[in-house]
Amino acid sequence: MTPEEFRQQMTQQGFILSERQMDQFQQYFQLLVEWNEKINLTTITVENDVYLKHFYDSVMTAFTPQFSGTGSLCDVGSGAGFPSIPLKIIFPDLQITIVDSLNKRINFLKTVATSLQLEGVSLYHDRAETFGQNKAFRESFDFVTARAVARLNVLAELCLPLVKKDGYFLALKAAKSQEELTEAKPAIALLGGKVIEEIDLALPQTGDERHILVIQKKKITPKKYPRKPGQPNKQPLQ
Repeated sequence: MTPEEFRQQMTQQGFILSERQMDQFQQYFQLLVEWNEKINLTTITVENDVYLKHFYDSVMTAFTPQFSGTGSLCDVGSGAGFPSIPLKIIFPDLQITIVDSLNKRINFLKTVATSLQLEGVSLYHDRAETFGQNKAFRESFDFVTARAVARLNVLAELCLPLVKKDGYFLALKAAKSQEELTEAKPAIALLGGKVIEEIDLALPQTGDERHILVIQKKKITPKKYPRKPGQPNKQPLQ
């Protein structure tokens, strides 16, 4: 997907990108490739692939009917800034908070935010388990996203404590797994969430499937969650 094809696809979805936004995506791509030579950010570095598999893949989050593009969003384990930075470019008024456990990635994202002149971006070098117990952030976000490979019952424990009541946890998955969803439902309920819907999408050109699980926060999360760092992975909620 060339940058122009990316723009055309976004137009088809109802998002008209300005020259400034296109420039921001191009700068982001250049910084990603440049920094990737120093630290491991991504295995995808060819321009057309970055625009399709990182940028377009990230902004597909906005195709969910629950996503308003306003308010606050926390991206847990953001890595190189996906999906939050592309969403911030598309929705300049969205307040973004990024949490990542590797300081090198946070330094990269600081450079991105400064270079792209993105306002309303907060970056934290922290474990999700610790961040979720911080009273300043707990149950304070309209949206929480995770584009991670962890199983859903693990992601739910890391993300749902950060979602405010009636807000949404949007879990981005490359593959549909009814087994994973069934396994996670008790944990989601325990943490105060309810599965609203699973949205099935596909990347243009390749047809690669993508799935967004929309989980709404219905009740306050019990104070004991998330548990200590490492515990959700070692002993996932059943």
